Amino acid sequence: MVIWRILKLMLFTELTTEISIKPLIKWAGGKRNLLKIYKKLFPKKFNRYHEPFLGSGAVFFFLRPKKAVLIDKNEELINFYEVVRDHPLELMELVSTYKVDKDFYYQIRELDPKKLSKIERAARFLYLNKTAYNGLWRVNSKGKFNVPFGRYKKVKFFDRENLLRASELLKNAVILHSDFEEVTKYAQKGDFVYLDPPYYPISETSNFRNYTSKGFSKEDHLRVYKVFRTLTEKGCYVMLSNSNSPFIRELFKDFVITEVFANRFINSKAEGRKPIIELVIRNYE
Repeated sequence: MVIWRILKLMLFTELTTEISIKPLIKWAGGKRNLLKIYKKLFPKKFNRYHEPFLGSGAVFFFLRPKKAVLIDKNEELINFYEVVRDHPLELMELVSTYKVDKDFYYQIRELDPKKLSKIERAARFLYLNKTAYNGLWRVNSKGKFNVPFGRYKKVKFFDRENLLRASELLKNAVILHSDFEEVTKYAQKGDFVYLDPPYYPISETSNFRNYTSKGFSKEDHLRVYKVFRTLTEKGCYVMLSNSNSPFIRELFKDFVITEVFANRFINSKAEGRKPIIELVIRNYE
C-alpha cells in the first residue's frame, strides 16, 4: 500500500509538471501562437526569469519558472496579475456576475479604476479585455480606456482551473508596475530576460503602441537596445522580439537575428491577419 501511494504521488507529480497554463487575457502582440517556435530558441538552462513587457505573459506561463520578475508599465495589467495571485476566488466570483451587454459594457468602461478596490479593478480589466472590440486594450492620452463594445454573444471570462494554476505560478514571481529599464536592477548573470516591446512600426497601419497613455517611441526602442546591451554585459541570456524593419536589423546587427513567421489576430481588417515575418534577436546561439 505504501509503495502504491508513492507510485501515485510520483505519477501525479509527473503529470502536473506537464500541465500547461494558458494566458488569461487577450493582448495585441501576444506570443501564444509562436511558443512552439520559441521553444527551440530559449536558453536550455537559466537561473531566474525576467519579463519586463509582461502583456499576456504567454512565455512566462509556458516556461513556468521557479523564480521570476515580471514588469509592465500598464497599471491595470499589473493590478490584475496581483489579484490573480492573491485573490483568485474573489476575482472569479465577481466577474461571474457581469453580463455581456452593450449598455452594461459602457457602464463598466466609464468606471474610474482608481476609485475601485483592487479586486473590482481587476474584474473590470478582465471584463473589458474579454468583451472589447477585437480584444484590444487601448487608452487615450489621458490614460482612459476607449475601445468600443465588441458585440459578442457569448464570452468565457476565465477557465477556473487554468486561472488557479496561474495563481499558484504567480506566487513564485515578483510583480512590478514599472518601466522596462527596471529589469537591469534585478537581472543577474545566468538569468534569462525576454523583451517583447511594442513593435517598431513597419507601416502606418501597424503603428499601434497605446497600451499606456505615453505610447512607445523610437527613442524608447533605442532605450531597449541599451538595456539589451547592459544585460549582455552582465552575463544574462537575452531574447528580444520585434518587427522585421531595417531600423531594428541595423540596431541589433551585432547579435543573432532569426526570422519567424507570425499571425496577427488583433486587426480590424482580414488582410492584416496574414502571416508576416518577425525578428527574434538573441545574445546567445
